[in-house]
Amino acid sequence: MAATATYEYSVRDRAGKVVTGKIEADSQAAVASKLKSMGYAPMKITEQRSGGLKTEIELPKLGAPVKLKELSIFSRQFATMINAGLSMLRALSILEEQQPNKKFAAVIGEIRARVEAGSSLSVSMAEHPRFFPPLMVNMIRAGEVGGFLDRVLGQIADNYEAEVKLRGKVKSAMTYPVAVLVMAVVLCTGMLLFVVPTFAGLFDSLNGTLPLPTRVLVALSNLLKVGFIPITVLSIAGFAVWMRVRHREGVRNVVDPLKLKLPVFGALFQKIALARFCRNLGTMLTSGVPILQSLDIVADTSGNVVVAKAVREIQDSVRKGESLTEPLSQHSVFPSMVVQMLAVGEDTGALDHMLAKIAEFYDEEVNTMTEQMTALIEPIMIAILGGLVGSMIVALYMPIFSIFDLIGGQTK
Repeated sequence: MAATATYEYSVRDRAGKVVTGKIEADSQAAVASKLKSMGYAPMKITEQRSGGLKTEIELPKLGAPVKLKELSIFSRQFATMINAGLSMLRALSILEEQQPNKKFAAVIGEIRARVEAGSSLSVSMAEHPRFFPPLMVNMIRAGEVGGFLDRVLGQIADNYEAEVKLRGKVKSAMTYPVAVLVMAVVLCTGMLLFVVPTFAGLFDSLNGTLPLPTRVLVALSNLLKVGFIPITVLSIAGFAVWMRVRHREGVRNVVDPLKLKLPVFGALFQKIALARFCRNLGTMLTSGVPILQSLDIVADTSGNVVVAKAVREIQDSVRKGESLTEPLSQHSVFPSMVVQMLAVGEDTGALDHMLAKIAEFYDEEVNTMTEQMTALIEPIMIAILGGLVGSMIVALYMPIFSIFDLIGGQTK
């Protein structure tokens, strides 16, 4: 006889109510079959081990285990296979086999096993929130209910592909200035640690009085020689602390409003947040997700706490039966054009279409702005780098003009 195990289950009865309980069987498939014969619709089946520990894959929580691009490719391939007539289990098996990310492949395999045991795809995905965002899970749930899962998967892929492009544009705009800044720091540090001390020793041996710029440079060199290791350690520790706390609510409440007030970059951050908000909300509404649920999820995916607070107020307004766009006009982060276009979309019943248009508009705005910023930042960064290194060289060579007088004074 096969060994039996205890399984916890969550099902819906014929009235649509959620029922939970425990049952003994030799496999998850047997549990699903028994529950279906009892007139239940299985939602979740989990094996219970001794001590109440459930069978789960434990993953080290070191950053995001799956990239947005990987989710985009997964959704696109999944949609293509479902649209081509492959069964869900066969599609999941293929996706598991060809997934290069081993952790993601293991999760896909577990989802396939749970779907085969009777769980729905959205419920199986919801058990892995570090791999599948709430936006994706809720859209798939709406697609399952409405019977258009392939179309929803295609919309998810479109949404994530647009998000990947948006992030790529921002990264490309920031790569050059960051690279030049790192180069400037390395060059200045190298000159202060190795070049300046040589010149300082030379002039000290001649008992000469150094010009003020040179004395300042020598003082910075001496300070850096003493504090190089502590400064490096503090910088690494500070970066590690920042990476750990940057997503905390208290930190974001301070940093996010400041980001929107930055010169030049503030407008870019605002456009990125608006593009992300409109794209995500439009995609969810198109997929059939209820608007209150959509707003609740979109508030957490906008990337800026200022936009998130505004979306929460919109959600409260809609919950009370009021207009969607009325609270928007009270927040300066939403331009009047956005408010007016959403008002038209709400009046005509084409809100999802209007949100998609706004997202496309701001995607183009971000693209244009990043290109302009790149063209503007390049000469500025070159001038800054040249100014830093050039001023240090001038400060070093200023005493050379009087070196012969010092040498002549020593020979007399």
